[in-house]
Amino acid sequence: MKIETFVTGIIGTNTYVAYNETTKEAVLVDPAACTKKLMHFIEEEGLSMKAVLLTHGHFDHIMGIDGFRKVYDVPVYVGEKEAGLITDAHWNQSDIYTKGYTFSEAVYVQDGKILRLAGYDFQVFFTPGHTPGGVCYYVASEGILFSGDTLFHHSVGRTDFEGGSMSDLVRGIEDKLLPLPDETKVLPGHMDATTIGEEKKYNPFLRRHV
Repeated sequence: MKIETFVTGIIGTNTYVAYNETTKEAVLVDPAACTKKLMHFIEEEGLSMKAVLLTHGHFDHIMGIDGFRKVYDVPVYVGEKEAGLITDAHWNQSDIYTKGYTFSEAVYVQDGKILRLAGYDFQVFFTPGHTPGGVCYYVASEGILFSGDTLFHHSVGRTDFEGGSMSDLVRGIEDKLLPLPDETKVLPGHMDATTIGEEKKYNPFLRRHV
């Protein structure tokens, strides 16, 4: 798997294009905006887009969906408990910055679901806390975790928004993410990448696992 990162949207969201170098099949993760640079890359690489994966429904992870799907009409996956947030412009906070944005055509996925896309298995981990239905996507064969706003480099997601819970967030990280191999690369929704081993040792929000 090859991964290209685009920092998009008004608060700098990491939007990822993950693709199979052999088949050129690809998925898009958390499209905060549909930028010319992003779309040009997909076209230049000759990628065949298969899906959009959303880690959660906050405005800064979803507002590029419509522009992207005008060109690539692919399914959009999100955790099943995000239905209320992704369809409510006030809850997803898009009405603060724009006239409001909602998306009503998502395919809702359950914890443990395996999405077979672009020749890879993306396993869904239900990790609420930042939002009620946030998820991470783990590709075991590649040692990659798309963590959204659940787990960051030496930090965790905010839980002071409506529907947030610090106890749920930490529990989900410790129960589902920290047992992954230490070398697992963590690709978060904002800022720099990290690894599971790094977060076990140095993340001040989590118990020590050394």
